[in-house]
Amino acid sequence: MKKSNIHGTNDKRNINPDWFTSKTWMKVLSDKIKSKEQDIYHVHFEKGSRTKLHQHNGNQVLIGVKGKGSLEIFKKYGTNKANFKIKKMEKINLNEGDIVHIPAKTLHTHGSIDKKKEFSHIAINILPKKNSIYKTEWYESDFKTKVSEII
Repeated sequence: MKKSNIHGTNDKRNINPDWFTSKTWMKVLSDKIKSKEQDIYHVHFEKGSRTKLHQHNGNQVLIGVKGKGSLEIFKKYGTNKANFKIKKMEKINLNEGDIVHIPAKTLHTHGSIDKKKEFSHIAINILPKKNSIYKTEWYESDFKTKVSEII
C-alpha cells in the first residue's frame, strides 16, 4: 500500500500546451501510489484554461477539487477523421466535490469556466483493458460547429 497527498509537493509537470487553451499543469498521482489499473492526475487549469476537444479510448472520471469548472459533451457529424462538424449536446457545471463519469469515445472538453478563477480536478483514466495503454485523441476546433484537424 502506498500513501501520497495531492497538496504540498513540488512535482508539477507541464503538459503539452497544444492540448489546452491556456496554462495548465498536472501532478501524476498514479505514479506516486503505483496504480496499474488506471492513470490518475491532479490537473490544475489557470484562469479560463480548458482542454481542447478530445476523446479517450477508456472511461474517465473527474472529481472537482478547487474552483468552478465545466464539462461539455459534443456529438460528431460526418465520417472524416480529422475534419468534421460538431454540436454541443450538454454542459455540466463542476464544483468542488462533484464527480462525473465520461464514457469511452465521448467527444468532450473540460476546465475552468471563469477567466478570473482557477479550477482543478482529479482525473481518473480507466484503462480499457488490463495491461493496455490509455489513449487520447486531441482535436483543433472552434468549440461550436467544426473540427479542423487532429492535433
